[in-house]
Order: sequence, then C-alpha cells, then structure tokens
Amino acid sequence: MAVSRINEAGLNVNQYGNRNLIINGAMQVWQRATSAVAAANGYNTVDRWKHFKSGAGAFTTERSTDHPTGTGYSLKCQVTTADTSIAASDYAFIETNLEGQNLQQLQYGTSTAQNVTLSFWVKSNKTGVYCASVYKGAGSGTAYMYRKEYTIDAANTWEKKVVTISPTAGSTALITASAGAIANSNAMGLQIVFGFTWGSNFHGTDDTWQTGSGYGTSNQVNWLDSTSNNFYLTEVQLEVGDTATDFEHRSFGDELQRCQRYCFVTPIGQTYSWTSLSGYCNSTSNALTFYQYPVRMRATPTLSTSGNFQVADALSTYDITGQSIADATDYTARVDVSASGLTAGRVAAVRNKNDATAKITFDAEL
Repeated sequence: MAVSRINEAGLNVNQYGNRNLIINGAMQVWQRATSAVAAANGYNTVDRWKHFKSGAGAFTTERSTDHPTGTGYSLKCQVTTADTSIAASDYAFIETNLEGQNLQQLQYGTSTAQNVTLSFWVKSNKTGVYCASVYKGAGSGTAYMYRKEYTIDAANTWEKKVVTISPTAGSTALITASAGAIANSNAMGLQIVFGFTWGSNFHGTDDTWQTGSGYGTSNQVNWLDSTSNNFYLTEVQLEVGDTATDFEHRSFGDELQRCQRYCFVTPIGQTYSWTSLSGYCNSTSNALTFYQYPVRMRATPTLSTSGNFQVADALSTYDITGQSIADATDYTARVDVSASGLTAGRVAAVRNKNDATAKITFDAEL
C-alpha cells in the first residue's frame, strides 16, 4: 500500500508538545515535602512554586489528591492563622518563575509581541474575585506588572479559568516598546502569580500593564479572613496565542528532569542507605566527596542538609558534623564533609545515619 505524505498545513500546531511554558503545572513533582508546611517566603513543598506572606495571617501548602478529573495532584493551600484586617503592606500569594531564555518566542520588547493565554483549574470554599498577575522582570528593560481579575463562582467546586494577556492590555505600549524586552538569559523573565490577599500598596488596574508592584486590585477577596478557607490549584498552563488549548500532560520523568534544573534533592531511601557522595579522606577530620547532578542546573547551586548523616572511610563510620559545598559548577560539586576520627588517604562515602528522612538539597532556584 502506498504511503502518502502527511499534509502538515492541515495539522493543528497545538497538538505538538512543549506548548506549556509552566514547569510542574500539574503539581506532579514534590521533592521537598508533600505534607503541610507553613508558607515561609520561599520554596516549601511543590517544585517550582514559591509561597509568600506578610502580615498576621498564615497558611500552609501541601499535596492533595483532590483533582478536577480525579486522577492527579493539586496544590492545596489552607489558612492556619486568620487575619481579618489587611494592612496596606500585607500580602499572601504563590508564584512560579520562568527563565528569560525560555520566553523569547513571546517577542516582548518589539511591535510583534505575542498574546499569551493562562489557563488553570481552581477550587476554594471562599467565592469571589481573585487576581492572577504577571510580573515582567527588569532584565535588559523595565519591570512591568499586569493583573487580571477572575471569579470563583461556586464554593468547593473545580472551575477552569482562562486569562488571555495582550501585550497592549489597557491600551498601553509598555511591552511593545524596547523596555518591554525579556533578557535572553537564565535570570527570571516572568513571574506568574496567584494572589490570596493584597494590601492597598499592591493594587493596580485590572487588565492593564503598569509600572510598580500592582499585583492585585482592590476587588481581591481577603482569603485569609478565616481558618476554614482553602484553595486548590492544578493544571496551570501558559502558552503563546489567544486560545487555551487542552492541558499538555507530560510524563513524570520529563517533569522531574525539568524541575531538577532548579532543585535537586538526593533521593530519600531506607535507613542507612547510601547517597551518591563519594570521594576520599584528605585528613583525619575532613573528607572530599563529589557529586554530579542528574541534569545541568540553572546556575551553581547552594547546598543544605536535613537529618543525620555518617561518613565511612572503608573500615568504620563516623558522625558528620558539617557539610559544605566547594568548587561547584552548574553540573558538578565537591562537598566537604567534616567528621572526627577519619584516616587520611582512605576512600569515603556518605550515608544517612538511621534516618530515612535525611536529605541533601542542591538549590539553583529563581
């Protein structure tokens, strides 16, 4: 049977992969923690999603199996300390940061800057107006803010929301002028922000690009007003164009590698399991161990540890009193390990000390 050539002109370009500019939009990867952790102005649980708050209120984030299709994960945020009086400088929000070099197809900073569409599934017991916003970093130009109101209409019900962002929203020319350019680098190019509470210092005009820090509007609900309030988010997608296509599902392995560019946590194993840190003892109190990351990281990472570790020098094991990163690059690192009683010249390897929760984190986040 003759094989005819596919007419590419008849294909829907949105069927191709790599449409979604968001990493871990389906909330699949949780290297740091899956249980509830207090939002503490940083990355606490789900990969690539950062959590912030200022003021008397507080909330936690955690992994949830509550999902619009019933077959996946969502990010659950739960108020733990209520704040019914929001000061001008108060805020609470979650965000994801995107590298500038992954956003050049947006053509920001030119007259041909593209529309982008943000779509997501959201659920909360607290209905009303919320704000999704975009912060374009200064980079080689000027920092600009855009925010768009959306409404959670029904309590405790999954709803899909779609926001199309024009580069000239609000009849502005900020993004289409040269100062609207996104630097072609590994620095932050865009932040995608989901607000929970915004004090008046952070109010701006709906559906408009502006200077300043107007992440929300005065219509934003105060989600922090009760400890009964929750907020679920999943299947977040940002794509070029003015149409929201079906969510691009990526394999767990693919999404994990994308996340490991920004954060790599050594796999947590069984009690006394070995890490991949190995090397040699260069003195009786120090061992030089070496690590090659599974993927090239965005930048040279910092190192942090939690739990209890030991170093073995071929014959005995010794409690580790400290670890520090040295001679690191974006693809490999030397980790210096401190312990007493080592024998210089022997090989060395690191393992957890009767602590299956012990972990080592390499962090190159935006």
